[in-house]
Amino acid sequence: MSTSNPSSSLIPAYARLPVSFERGDGVRMWDREGNEYMDALGGIAVCGLGHSHPSITAAITEQANTLLHTSNLFAITHQENLAQKLCSVSGMDAVFFGNSGAEANEAAIKLTRLHARKKNIENPVVITFNGSFHGRTMATLAATGNEKVHNGFSPLVSEFLHLPYNDLAAIRKHTDNKNIVAIMVEPILGEGGIVVPDDGYLKEIREICNEQNWLMVCDEIQTGMARTGHWFASHAENITPDVITSAKALGNGIPIGACLTSGSAASLIQPGHHGSTFGGNPFSCRVALAVLETMQQENIPDNAKTTGEILKTTLTEALHNRPEFKEIRGRGMMIGIELDTDCTGLVNKGLENRVIFNVTAGNTVRLLPPCNLTEDETNEIARRVADSIVQHCEAKPRVAEA
Repeated sequence: MSTSNPSSSLIPAYARLPVSFERGDGVRMWDREGNEYMDALGGIAVCGLGHSHPSITAAITEQANTLLHTSNLFAITHQENLAQKLCSVSGMDAVFFGNSGAEANEAAIKLTRLHARKKNIENPVVITFNGSFHGRTMATLAATGNEKVHNGFSPLVSEFLHLPYNDLAAIRKHTDNKNIVAIMVEPILGEGGIVVPDDGYLKEIREICNEQNWLMVCDEIQTGMARTGHWFASHAENITPDVITSAKALGNGIPIGACLTSGSAASLIQPGHHGSTFGGNPFSCRVALAVLETMQQENIPDNAKTTGEILKTTLTEALHNRPEFKEIRGRGMMIGIELDTDCTGLVNKGLENRVIFNVTAGNTVRLLPPCNLTEDETNEIARRVADSIVQHCEAKPRVAEA
């Protein structure tokens, strides 16, 4: 395993793993020594088409040789075409482009404030949920339902009301609060441990928002772009949110974020309300357009659904007899394996077995591999992940039950 060379010139914002990668192809990456790894994390749900996909490489090369940036003072053809394509696959009406998921969520939060002003509400409140993650800017970390993310950054932006996830009764207890203007929800908690809510949960939230004239904002930064077997995870319940945020896999590694809107939310932002110097530039939009076109051509949503089921089944068969194994959950290529053991060192054990994943919510192995895997690649990832978990668990003494 290669080791990275930390530089004293870098702010130590990350606890980096002892490996540095130099190239990738499909689901595979190679480190400085030429060791091959299988990427079951996809750059944290970014590389939905894997590494160095020829169609994406061609789009990058062509656009880099043509035009990178003009600013939003001018019409941008690729931006207009990408917006039209995104609206087509999402069922939404209009799009604002930024550079990241946090920026997309910032735009969504600003939309809730504009919605509040139309209702003459001076102190608007947005419902978000415990275990959620919406970003690390000041507004998005305030929206995030995780005290660890908040630590050190008070006073936070107000007003966000954090409620239990997958608990409709908790929401209905607040329907008499006249300051609430929106619900911001992840269709599946990602950083919170791949928590899949009950069937009908999102549909009920949609109905509550309709009743109360609240905006329904679906943060699909991680769940979107075919990862769960649908273009967007909210599609599984046949609903149309007022706002959907997207990023990560939209650019397959090129930074881009999108705030998609429908209905009255599509006309809330007017000139002067919001902007982005780099957002929606010709380069990022041309690449994202290639991502969408390739996903359509290769039927990626269906492949994610099929291979995701194979991955869950194979892992369950390999792990179900382990006393540390609690459950496996998720949809499509968004999978969590919950363990009843200390997971410290498990990611490094994966690196020893040449497979990349991470652990979230303390004890849940998170898998977010490319969505275009073959069955053979899926089975190989399952084998390496299962081997890593078994070896890790066998090396750790279990605490005897009283």
